[in-house]
Amino acid sequence: MKKLFFPFLFLALIFGCNKKTSETSDATSTTGNANLDTILKNYYEERLKLFPLEATAVADNRYNDQLPIDISVAHRAKAKALYNNYLAQLNQLDTASLKVQEKLSYAIFKRDMQMALEGLTFPEHLMPVNQFWGLPLTMAQLGSGASNQPFKTVKDYDNFLGRMTGFQTWGDTAVANMRRGLAAGYVLPKALTQKVLPQLKALLTNDPSKSIFFDPIKNIPKDIPAAEKDRLTKAYTQAIKEKVVPTYKKLHDFMEQEYLPKSRPTSGISAIPNGDKYYNYLVRYWTTTDKTPDEIFNTGQQEVKRIRAEMEKVKEQVGFKGDLPAFFKFVQNDARFKPYKTDQEVLNAYLNIEKRMQPQLKQLFGRVPKSKFEVRQTEAFREASASAEYNPPAPDGSRPGVFYVPVLNPKDYNRTEMESLFLHEAIPGHHYQISLQYENEDLPKFRRFGWYGANGEGWALYTEGLGKELGLYTDPYQYFGRLSGEMHRAIRLVVDAGMHSKNWTREQAIQFSKENEASDEQGIIAEIERYMAIPGQALSYKTGELKIRELRNRYQQQLGSKFKLSNFHDEILRDGVMPLAVLETKMNAWAANQK
Repeated sequence: MKKLFFPFLFLALIFGCNKKTSETSDATSTTGNANLDTILKNYYEERLKLFPLEATAVADNRYNDQLPIDISVAHRAKAKALYNNYLAQLNQLDTASLKVQEKLSYAIFKRDMQMALEGLTFPEHLMPVNQFWGLPLTMAQLGSGASNQPFKTVKDYDNFLGRMTGFQTWGDTAVANMRRGLAAGYVLPKALTQKVLPQLKALLTNDPSKSIFFDPIKNIPKDIPAAEKDRLTKAYTQAIKEKVVPTYKKLHDFMEQEYLPKSRPTSGISAIPNGDKYYNYLVRYWTTTDKTPDEIFNTGQQEVKRIRAEMEKVKEQVGFKGDLPAFFKFVQNDARFKPYKTDQEVLNAYLNIEKRMQPQLKQLFGRVPKSKFEVRQTEAFREASASAEYNPPAPDGSRPGVFYVPVLNPKDYNRTEMESLFLHEAIPGHHYQISLQYENEDLPKFRRFGWYGANGEGWALYTEGLGKELGLYTDPYQYFGRLSGEMHRAIRLVVDAGMHSKNWTREQAIQFSKENEASDEQGIIAEIERYMAIPGQALSYKTGELKIRELRNRYQQQLGSKFKLSNFHDEILRDGVMPLAVLETKMNAWAANQK
């Protein structure tokens, strides 16, 4: 998955195009309607002031010292006023004069404002911490110097001192909110609270120089004057000792002593007040559809059945004697699938995949991004609970796109899903999609740096299915790994909807996963607990992939010899991610033009 730091935008100039028609040319103009253009620009600027971490993520450094308390009642009121103001302005527009691209922006923006306002009717701020994402984890990533907070100049270093001060206030607010949540029944499941505690504890230290927040001082640029280096070293030592570590300790002790005993025994979000309504909202938010939990659940069961049949074929192809669960265990545990001895060997194997498919990429894509790309090992402080993920590049080229790989023990690292994982997280999945979107300066900024999981994760899962066309999956076990990845996303539809709308327990969800996928128990538990922490998010992958695959099949049938796969891919990526209904409308217009 692509790493998110915030709900509506990304964390952190298209070229090689085919000749555009006049229709397409018009579609890349955002200035035809001055009123709409002004609304979108003004909104984006106001939003960055309200959510400055979003600015940092896209290398807009104007607010790098600020950390507003986004879980406070006052901040939520400001956000509500912002959304209401711009929705009202949008509703006054004359839509008849909008050009093609402006109609897309209008539809996307209107949905954004409506969904954001609806989201604020639910007290999400009363559960501000979980083991999967949230500011306690984000702060450590930013403070490490290895993420998107820059540490190049004296001003950069002074900026983050401001954020460390803000984090102290955020921590106090989080504890107060969680106490309110306890009183209202808006509380995490006990299994998740238990996973948060070691994460917080890992960031406690009596020696500031051993804190991850001290890493920027250890790596301070040589051109910073000695006097400033000494000042900053003292300032960081003091901030870590007096603000950062005490905040993590306060969060840890509160969650251990007060929160854990009162954490709920249930797994699904429907157990909290108004939980059913909240989950229905989250399904719509993450899938960008009007699908119901029941529809999602049933689709998942159908996909699980279909993919199991494909898995059986691979099992027969390799001559394995035994049933599918036995084959799962064989693929998980046999030494031939764990050939690595060092962390670097794992990273090198991923780079090798990129080299092998490079010759075929130009057959499937007319556009490729300029942004640089790297494979890195996940940082040690979060590696134990992290999934493989992609962090976007800086739009100005100052930071590459990064595929983060957690390697707890290289000797246990299973190679069977590496090809499909690289396709999804790196190339041509998230790296192509997000980089091209960031590089497209013709898009209004709310779209250029926007994120819609169903389109974004759906694309990444769709690209896993391109492996054979890219010269991969020649090893049947790697193809089985691809099926395993697809099965994993199909299972998500069943267990996410099961836990959050059908009262499935954590244990039921774990058991369903164990019966249908080749993954170790520890990995399955981490995934199920992820779905418990962020209900609905995991639905986006399969929902989006099925829609993109449906569109491809439809246009291949409609267009026959006029269908060119690289053109289809380029058009999917041309205008950035968007809600699936908007994407389908756009693609139908593209297909009509191809005729």
